[in-house]
Formats: sequence, structure tokens, C-alpha cells
Amino acid sequence: MKQIEKVYQTLITMEEKFNRGIAAQEISNSLNMNRANISRYLNTLYRENLIEKIDGRPVLYCKKIQTDNENKLVKGRMKFDKMIGSNMSLQIPIQQAKAAILYPPCGLHTLLLGETGVGKSMFAESMYRFALECKAISKDAPFIQFNCADYAENPQLLSAQIFGVKKGAYTGAEQNREGLLKKADCGILFLDEVHRLSPQGQEMLFTYIDKGWFRPLGETDKLVKVKVRIIAATTEMPQSYLLKTFMRRIPMTITLPSLNNRNRKERYQLIETFIKEESHRLDKNIYVNKSALMSFLLYDCPNNIGQLKSDIQLTCAKAFLTYKTYDRDYIMITQSDLPQYVKQGLLSLHDFRKEINDILNDKEDILKFYYKENGKYDDLILVDENDGFYDLIEKKLNNLKEIGIEENEINQILNIDIETRFEKYIGNLPRKFKKEELSKLVNIDIIEVVEEIFDIAEKRLNRKYDEKVYFGLALHLQGSIERIKRGSKIYNPKLNFIRVNYDKEFLVAMEIAKLIDISFKIETPLDEIGYLAMFLTSNSNKFDEKEETKVAIIVIMHGDTTASSMANVANSLVGAKHVKGIDMPLHIKPTAMYDIVKKEILELDCGRGTLLLVDMGSLTSFGDMLCEELRINVKTIDMVSTPIVIEACRKSILDRDLEEIYQSCIKMKIYSKEDKQIFNEEKKSIIITACFTGEGAAIKLKSIIKQQIELDSDIDIVPLNILNKNEFWSRIKYYQEKNHIIAIIGAVDIKVKYIPFISVQDIFSDNGMHRLENIIEQHKKYKQIGKSLKEHLVKIDGEEIVKDVIQLISMLEEAVCVELIDDVKIGLVLHISFLVDNLLQGRDGTKFEQLDSYINKYSREFENTKISLKSFEQKYDIQFNEDEIAYICRMLLENNTLKNHKEEGI
Repeated sequence: MKQIEKVYQTLITMEEKFNRGIAAQEISNSLNMNRANISRYLNTLYRENLIEKIDGRPVLYCKKIQTDNENKLVKGRMKFDKMIGSNMSLQIPIQQAKAAILYPPCGLHTLLLGETGVGKSMFAESMYRFALECKAISKDAPFIQFNCADYAENPQLLSAQIFGVKKGAYTGAEQNREGLLKKADCGILFLDEVHRLSPQGQEMLFTYIDKGWFRPLGETDKLVKVKVRIIAATTEMPQSYLLKTFMRRIPMTITLPSLNNRNRKERYQLIETFIKEESHRLDKNIYVNKSALMSFLLYDCPNNIGQLKSDIQLTCAKAFLTYKTYDRDYIMITQSDLPQYVKQGLLSLHDFRKEINDILNDKEDILKFYYKENGKYDDLILVDENDGFYDLIEKKLNNLKEIGIEENEINQILNIDIETRFEKYIGNLPRKFKKEELSKLVNIDIIEVVEEIFDIAEKRLNRKYDEKVYFGLALHLQGSIERIKRGSKIYNPKLNFIRVNYDKEFLVAMEIAKLIDISFKIETPLDEIGYLAMFLTSNSNKFDEKEETKVAIIVIMHGDTTASSMANVANSLVGAKHVKGIDMPLHIKPTAMYDIVKKEILELDCGRGTLLLVDMGSLTSFGDMLCEELRINVKTIDMVSTPIVIEACRKSILDRDLEEIYQSCIKMKIYSKEDKQIFNEEKKSIIITACFTGEGAAIKLKSIIKQQIELDSDIDIVPLNILNKNEFWSRIKYYQEKNHIIAIIGAVDIKVKYIPFISVQDIFSDNGMHRLENIIEQHKKYKQIGKSLKEHLVKIDGEEIVKDVIQLISMLEEAVCVELIDDVKIGLVLHISFLVDNLLQGRDGTKFEQLDSYINKYSREFENTKISLKSFEQKYDIQFNEDEIAYICRMLLENNTLKNHKEEGI
């Protein structure tokens, strides 16, 4: 007998013996053959259509399903194949589900995995319907659904619900009660949130799976025999919460994709289905503005299909209220009916433009949805829970009208009522943590402890924590625990501040530290407890840049008008009124002048320091004297020129620190214009990762990015400490001056103008890493353009001006309220680069036809463009005339991707 035949015969024998699918390792053990060879033979038999393969962990094999089952499969396709995504994202899960239902003789027990809201309950019910249609179960077979989370706080009662209970088994068990497993005999029992089942309950369940019988709670003699297929579901990582012995008894594992992992075409079909369901309840057409539909297609929907459906119901309810309140002839959904977070979906349009165009290009500006169109209304899965909701709105509306309340007030009152109803649903959804992604980098025991930490913190502090804090603390703890075990010193310079100002959080952090100590057999130092407290306060302590104060600049010169003239020139050129000029006529004594300057500093200094720009004599000593007397940081530069005053003004307006402004002006003073190129070293591009210590999470993020993205040698990753807010922003400004920051990644929101920010939890999803890759690719593209321009530009460096123009475009987009796609930005980069080079060569620009009428028509946009160009003009020592400014303004307005949406009332 050939080896392949021996493998085939062994598979058949073992399958008949154990009445289940067989793994390659089992055949390998039986025949004492190499597992790799067994797998090769099994795959050959599969390709020859002699055996079936059941996907899972491990892959199982069985003899070919008989023809009658194949016929059942064809007949039973109807319900499953009508599911949205059946030929796309759900194709493999549906194949697995069909195999589980049809596997002889009684099907396979199944575990469904997936995030909250992906549709596990609906999928389980579809498996039941499929089993009915292909007659794998009798037509009166029950389908019983039970959520283990409902009784998770009482494991004994939970087990009693599933297995039944004998009278007297525990206090309150006054009579024998049949369990759900018995009630599901000959049918299917769907156990949702099965990870909430206690270890004892899991053992009772796998005893039934193994032997076909179980004992009710408290029973010692009587065995209950049933024939039930188990479908279990969980949002968690099964290896974390389910016993290995239980997992081994579930041969089929099916993972359902999240909404983010389903394409936009599928999302459109889901949106269409949900709107048609509302149309069915109302028995009316529902019209949807195209931009509102685009928002639904693009917005971030963390709780998946469940949230999408709820958001659509909320929106339809608001549109229905408007229809009734103002007695309109139609129900129309517009942007104003959408929740704010749904409206924000349009901001992602440029990232998904092609997909959206493919879906909506052939659609009208107003789309109509009606459940009877195309005769498909009977295919919708309708939910009865909200069938009376619209009647309730109408009843409340009539009551409010009867008591004489105005229409606008009615609308406001009922809108609040509607939002409260749906907020309750969204609020009950659990936090969505991508633990499977985080577990690749953080030990699973740390993830479990972090969950306990936030359960404790939320109860003690009556506060909800978002995913950002969860991810940040998990990464932080991974590093901290390692440092504590190594005996490394942990220092928290803000410890006393935290203990005084966040005493409640600090007390909770001490309680949490005990949990950490017990779990990891360490002793958490007091400084580390301070860091834990900071995480507990971080939701209300965003590290946003709110500092609006700037370094004060004062020019003091001998003479009647010298200082004031220099200050006026600087203010005029920079476009500000920031520099204060103090003239010192020759008859004024130094002591009197000292008092005048002291008074001005006390008025102008806002805590960021003062820079004195003076010419000579006694004025040069004022800075040190004032610093000592007033305890204000004052620095002095003597023998200044107008360019130095302009530079100081420019840097201060750009919110630079006193030391940075001082050093910049000193360099400008010492070196001539020709020598200044020494300081214009090539800027290195950097990505900043930020955490409380500058270690832990920030360094871990650096290693994650380097593992997943291949970075060029000119891109570096810099971990920063955000513990000291002022120091952190000072470092950011330093790197902005010395380097090119292409992105910032952190556990708390860090908003820096014109620099993209990506949160920690997004980095663990495909979207965040994909976005970072796009940013890096865009950076490479612009860098290549800069290199190419070197050959064509005469007076300027191509790479340097491209970097400057990219930042200029971001300023222009914000100033003129436009959004440009990458191709347009590239065109604008080229246009401005060549324009600057031509101006430096003394060439005239092109005349703008009908300039005056254009400026009159777009006066606001023209002025904002002009203002945004000022700092750019100063850097390159050029001046754009009105024709050139008008051309740039027109390029911005004519290529605005938000234009169409604004016309639709967004």
C-alpha cells in the first residue's frame, strides 16, 4: 500500500472512531511518520477532492461530504448568500459556518470571534436558519440565545441558567429548574460573551461536549442527555479567558471582520439596508443628501455594525421629527441631522476619494431609499425593538403642540429626547480595545492587570477612560516593571505636585500599585505611583498648546527716533505690533531711563522673558540689573541692526523661547550674510514619539514603527518626555527649527500646527500604521521633487524650498479655509518654487487679468493669502506682487476639495 493510501485509510478509521475531524499531527502520531509529509499527503487528497478540509486551529480533515449533503449545501445557500459581504469579507466565515453545520453526523461546535457590534448574534442566527433550510436539524428545532455577561457577577446563578438546578442546591433554589441546555435539545444553543463563564462552568460545558450528558447544579446522581450544537461567541482573546481544555473541544473557530476591515462598498450596502428598515417602519420614502451619505461611508465607527445601525436610526428619527414638526411632504436626511462625529467623516474624503467615487458616481445628489424598491423588502432583517419609536415621537410632538410650544422649541426638546435614547445604547457598549494587536508587544498578564486597574479607577473616581489612556498605560507598565525588576532608579520630578493637586488620583494609584506588586512580585516605588496617578488624570489634562504669551522684545537706542523707527520697520515687515521701541534722547539720564525700561518690562513681560536690543553705553548693563531686581529673565544684545530686530520679532511671533531667539540673533550679529550658510545645515526628518517619561511607551513605539516600516537613513525617531509641559513644547520648537518633523505619535493628544498627529491606539490598527506610511511616502515624494528641482533652480536650493513651501501650503489651507489633494499640492510646490527663483533672478511675473475685480470678489481670501506669504517673503528676501498673490489665491480656491460640500450646506 502506498503511503498516501495509508494516510487516507488512517484518516477514515480515526474519523469513524472519534466521530470528528482529524488533525495532521494525530495521523503523524498514529503512523509514526513525519508531520510535514502527512500534511503534504492530506493536501494532495484534498486537491483530488477525496477529503474535506475544515479551517481552524489546528486544520482538521475528514472524508468527503456525501452527495446528499452537497445537495443540502446548494439548497441551503439562500439565507447565508444574501448576507452583505457573502462574496467579499464574509466569504471564508460563511464557508466555515456551512462546514460546521453540515459536518457529519451532527455538525461541529463553533466559536465566533470578533469585536463588539460585528454581528456575531446575527451570524449565529443565520447558521441556525441555514441548518433548518438544509434539514441538518428538524424544522421545529429550537434556537436559544443567552448572554453570559447578564449573570457574570454570580457564577453560580450563571451555571444554573445553562445547566439547570436541583432543589436545595443553594439558598434560593426552592425547586428543580430546567436549564437552557436541556431546552435547546435537538437544536442550537448560542452562548454570547462566553468568556464570562467561570472556569467551573466551562468544565461543565466541555464535559457535555465530550460525553453528551451533564448534571444540573447540585445533582450528584441523575444524568441529563441532550443533543445540542453549541455556538459560542466572545469579543476577547480566547486564549486569555477560556480554559485550554475548553478551547480544544471547540473544533471550529470563525473570526468575523470589523467594520474597518470591510470595504466601503459593503458599508454602503449596510447603510442602504438599515435606511430601508427605517423606511419599512415608516412605510415612506427616505431621501438622503449625498454629502450625508458620504459622511456615513467615511466616519470612524468604533463599535462596528451595531453602532452604524444605531447612528442611522438616530439620524432617521431626527429627520422624521423635522418632517412632522414643519409639516413637510418628504423625509430628508441632511448633514444637520447627523451626530457631530458622523459629520467629521467628510474630513477623510481625500483618503478614500476613489472608493467613494466608484460607489456614488452614478448616483444623484439626493438618493431615495424605499423598502419596496426592486422587490427586495422581504429580504431585510427587521428588528421590532424600535417599531413604536416613531409613534412615540409623533405622540410627544402633538402633546407639545397642544400646550402651545413653538415649533423651534419643540424641535430642540424632542431632539434632546431622541439623542438621550440613543446615547444610552452607545454608552452601554464596552470599550473597544485591540488587545490582539497590543498583545504582540505587551505581555498578556500586563493587559489583564491594566483592565483591572481601569475597573478600579472608574469605580473609585467615577470617571470613564478612553482607549488612548489604556494603550499608554499598558506600554508604560511593560517598561516600568522591567526597570523595577532590574533595580533601575525611577525618578518623578513632579511627585510632590501630583500628591498635592491630584490627591484622589494618587490614593487610587497607591491601591493600584498593590495590585501590580501582587501580580508581578515587585515593590512599586513612590515615584512610579506618581506616574500611575498621572495616567488616571490624563483624560482631563490634555497636553494641548494653550500658551499664548510670547517673549517680549524691547528696542532701546540713543536718539530721538532711532528705536521707534527700527521697531516700526520690524512690526510692519513681520505684520505684527509686537516690538516696543523706547527712544533715549541724549538729555535723559541713565537712571531715569532705567526706571522707564523697568516700567515697560513689568507691563510687557508675560512670564516668557524679555529680550533687550540696545546700541551701546549704559544700556548694555540694564539687562543684568533688571533681571536681578525684578527676578524676570532678561537678556541683552548690543550693537544691534534692523535685520536683528526683525529676526527677534519674527522668532517671538513664531513663539520661540528667549534662549533660542537670543542665540539666533547672536549668530546673525557675528556672522555676515555670506557666512550664515554655515548654520543652514541640511535638516534631518524626524518622527516624534511622546510619553510621560520619554522612556517606556515612547521607546516601545519607536521600536514598533521600526519593525513595521522600513525607514530611510534620513528619517529618525525621537522619543520625548511630556512630563514637563513647558520643556516639552520648547523641545518641539527646537526640533521644528533644526529638523523637519513629519509626524508626532503619543498617548495623549498633542496638537502642533501643520504636523500630523497619530494616537497610540491607532498605531496598533492597520489604519494608523497605514496613515503613517502614507505620511512617510508623501515625505519621500516631496524630497524627490526637491532633488529634481536642484537641477532647474538657479538662486535657491530645491530641497530647502520644497520643505518651506509644504509648510506654507498648510498655512494657506488653514488661512483660506480650503483643502487640497496631493496632486494639487505638488503643482503648487512647483509653481511657488519656480516663482521664487524667477523673482530672485529679477524676472517679472505674469499679469493677472481683471485683477481688481478678482480682488474685490475674493477680498477676504486674497488678504489671508497675502498675510500667510509674509514670513515666506522675509525668509527668501522677496516680495510677491498682487498679480502673483492672486494666482496663488486662485489655485487654492479652484482646487478646493471642500467646495462642493460647502455648496451643499456643510
